[in-house]
Amino acid sequence: MNAGPVRLETDRLVLIAPLDVEHAPAVADFYTRNRAHFAPWDPVRARSFFTKAHWREQLLLDAELLEEGVSARFFVTPRGSDRVVGHVHFANVVYGAFQACHLGFGIDAELVGQGMMREAIEAGIAWVFAELGLHRVEANHRPENVRSGQLLRRLGFVPQGYARDYLHIDGAWRDHVLTALTNERWKGR
Repeated sequence: MNAGPVRLETDRLVLIAPLDVEHAPAVADFYTRNRAHFAPWDPVRARSFFTKAHWREQLLLDAELLEEGVSARFFVTPRGSDRVVGHVHFANVVYGAFQACHLGFGIDAELVGQGMMREAIEAGIAWVFAELGLHRVEANHRPENVRSGQLLRRLGFVPQGYARDYLHIDGAWRDHVLTALTNERWKGR
């Protein structure tokens, strides 16, 4: 892809992919601060996931995956700050006849309800549609995760179905609501 660093700016936020390895402590801090907040919606995480060493390695891998055009993990900071407060991750990018990816996202517990996650996701989706030329973004959520479901609907995601025992989350197989957003202005790459 030869994208290099991507920087997206909104009214209140900056999204960067890949984040430089010097920011590994800020990423580790973000996940450590929000460990309980994300636990019901994430796979069980090893202790190492919350360390600077893990995030140094992961940020290097993120750079490779962005270069290959198969993933774009944006970390979100408030304008004028280096404090990581969220992530918007476009993973499993597939081209050919599918032209789609999966979206994962999370915002700092302290910022829930302020519209920042919506702002960040909108910027990220605009980028994957324009720069990667994707036709579809899929995002799945647990039925109990009402906030995420409402956010996805406000962003225009349409329910596609219901998957029983879809992902191993928080220590058990969990059902998910499958949703997708299509690029109505798709013109290809």
